[in-house]
Amino acid sequence: MSGPKLIISPKTKVGELLDAFPQLEDVLLELSPSFAKLKNPILRKTVARVASLQQAAMVGGLKVDELVNRLRKEVGQDLFGGESENVQYLAVTPPDWFNETQVGPQFDASPIINSGGSPMADILALAKELKQGEILEIKTPFVPAPIIDMLKDKGFKSFSLQNGDEVVSYFAK
Repeated sequence: MSGPKLIISPKTKVGELLDAFPQLEDVLLELSPSFAKLKNPILRKTVARVASLQQAAMVGGLKVDELVNRLRKEVGQDLFGGESENVQYLAVTPPDWFNETQVGPQFDASPIINSGGSPMADILALAKELKQGEILEIKTPFVPAPIIDMLKDKGFKSFSLQNGDEVVSYFAK
C-alpha cells in the first residue's frame, strides 16, 4: 500500500483495518473471542467489509474508545481523543411501533453464522420483500450491528432484545 497508512477511528471498517495492518488480527482475537469469526474467509469478505470498529466493539462487548486506542497503540498512532457515538443497539422493552401480531418472516441466522457463513444477503433479501406493516424477526448469536445500521440507512426501524444466548432483532419499514 503506498501513501499514508490508515488512521484508525471508530468509523474504520474492520476489513480496511486488517488490509492495512494484518498483524492487528491477533490483537482483535485477544480482545474478544467474538472476533474469532474473522478467520473465516467468507465473513472476512462480507461482514468485515461493512462493519466499523464502532459496530465490532458492540459485537465484542468492548468500549469503542478502548478498542480503537488499543489498536492505535499497537501500530504507533496517537491515542484517539475524539468523541465516538455511543450507539445503543439493545432495547430493554419493545418500542411503541412493535406489535407481535405483525411479525411475518422469521429467520434464524445463528446456524449460518456459527458454521462460518454470512447471512447478510439472506437478511437483506427478506427485508427487501417485507410488506408495509409487516415485521421481520432475525435471530443471531450477537447483536447484528452492521445489518441494523445498513437497514436503518434504508429507512427501516429496528430494535433488538437479548434473549438468553441469542439476540432477536426486529425490522419494519
